Amino acid sequence: MQAEIESLFDHKPAAYTAAHRELFAQFLAALNAGLIRAAEPDAAATTGWRVNAWVKKGILLGFRMGVNIDMSVGTLTFRDKDTYPTKRIPEGNNIRIVPGGSSVREGAYLGQNVTCMPPMYINVGAYVDDGTMIDSHALVGSCAQVGTHCHISAASQIGGVLEPVGALPVIIEDDCLVGGNCGVYEGTVVKRRAVLGTGTILNRSTPVYDLVRHTIHRATADDPLVVPEGAVVIAGTRAITNGPGKDWGISVYTPVIVKYRDAKTDTRIQLEDLLR
Repeated sequence: MQAEIESLFDHKPAAYTAAHRELFAQFLAALNAGLIRAAEPDAAATTGWRVNAWVKKGILLGFRMGVNIDMSVGTLTFRDKDTYPTKRIPEGNNIRIVPGGSSVREGAYLGQNVTCMPPMYINVGAYVDDGTMIDSHALVGSCAQVGTHCHISAASQIGGVLEPVGALPVIIEDDCLVGGNCGVYEGTVVKRRAVLGTGTILNRSTPVYDLVRHTIHRATADDPLVVPEGAVVIAGTRAITNGPGKDWGISVYTPVIVKYRDAKTDTRIQLEDLLR
């Protein structure tokens, strides 16, 4: 399948045939089943993850191949590419999509016992693993990877990264808590058991100051920002030390690691299991 998808992506035909459509249907079914992923764990990579560029090409191929059609349901009006029909949630996985305006796009994988609180949105290519909760007004972007037993809290934004195809999407590893109104963007990797306090923003441009280990975590030209395993990160500020900013007493936003996860942290997070 990989060779066929890459060939079709790299050599656009004058018209897409029934065989091309069947190839894409098989690709989409594999995405929905979690058999293929836009990114996957790789112990040999510096981030612990590798991107599968061919899978991203397949997702983009669906947009290129599709035509806009009416997808309205009752009085709700929708139009989208016919290659991405309404996602059917499998009955056997004990997935909860609570009524109230949520949407999961076709081509997103939901594992066993995932809970979706309204309204939230999960985009194509996203991978949400077993036991995770996506809370109200939260977004899981295209190709984002969210691990097992995570809580993506209300109004948090988990950016994706569909293009460029070689760029790693945002990764939230197992047992992470992303607090309300957080934003994780530009391929940031949040390692397992990390906790992001309310309003924390993570991206390639803003370093994370580690008060516990006396170090600064930054993205590089080759690798995205990586938040260490078990880190508890909150939104902080850093004083400008020169120029007018210093004279005016201005500080800029910066995320700060204030501790690493311990029994007290686990007790506070454990209370959220009552919602599942």
